Amino acid sequence: MRRFPVICLSLLVVWLAGCAGYRLGPTNGLPAGSRSVQVNLFQNRTPEPRLSEAVAQALRKRFQQEGTYRVATQDDADIVIYGEILNYDREAVSFQPTDVITPVDFDITITVHVVAEERATGRKLIDRNVTGHTTIRIGSDQTSAERMSLPILAEDFAHNAASILVDGTW
Repeated sequence: MRRFPVICLSLLVVWLAGCAGYRLGPTNGLPAGSRSVQVNLFQNRTPEPRLSEAVAQALRKRFQQEGTYRVATQDDADIVIYGEILNYDREAVSFQPTDVITPVDFDITITVHVVAEERATGRKLIDRNVTGHTTIRIGSDQTSAERMSLPILAEDFAHNAASILVDGTW
């Protein structure tokens, strides 16, 4: 019977110590929403249509969900993000069992050169390539499958790009 309070106390100490490193809110030390970000359209240097809008929309949505920066639509943001979509690659990763020439699944990768700069000083916070990736099953219509996977691809890119800016690995 004497062990019960000791066990409860030791479990409480372990539980409190386990939460000591947890931090609520932004990880870069700034208060949430204290700075704003403007996401401009990216120049599409690939022959693939509709990438620019999907990438910019996914990046804006990611910043809204993440909450560290406010998304600004006018020319009054603290940070401006722009860049170029450099590459859109598709690579076959699996083939039909009876036909080794016809692909079933593709890996799709997008490479975007992202620049984020402070409007007031012109200092570049980010100036690097960021990728996004997804895998699709093409079925009978490759074009439709790729079109439907575009938001997922853009969202993966946006997650990677926003993490670089928010976590301050620049």
